Amino acid sequence: MMLAAKIITAFVALMHIYILWMEMFAWTTKGRKVFKNFPQDLFEPTKQMAANQGLYNGFLAAGLIWSLIIDDPVWSGNVALFFLGCVFVAGLYGAISVTKKIFYIQSVPASIGIILWSIIKFSL
Repeated sequence: MMLAAKIITAFVALMHIYILWMEMFAWTTKGRKVFKNFPQDLFEPTKQMAANQGLYNGFLAAGLIWSLIIDDPVWSGNVALFFLGCVFVAGLYGAISVTKKIFYIQSVPASIGIILWSIIKFSL
């Protein structure tokens, strides 16, 4: 169970590293392909805003990675649950405010991690 929880946590962290890269460094190139519904003429003017969003995704990834290198299983689980919870809420907000697709991309994997870490936490 611990291995599965760590794998899903690593997956969510990698996903947020990808989002960081795209929003901070590839917003006007790869971002145009990913966010097809976003008006094409707004990519350049929103470059700084997207970079700021990317930075926040980097903080989420850093927290998730931190949870994976903590030796104490209780603290590792607590930190993972906190950051997975943040990702889950961000995905919910994105689904409500932007597109439902964000729920499936961010909230569903985070919720799987939350369930796995919760099972571990309450069985210790």
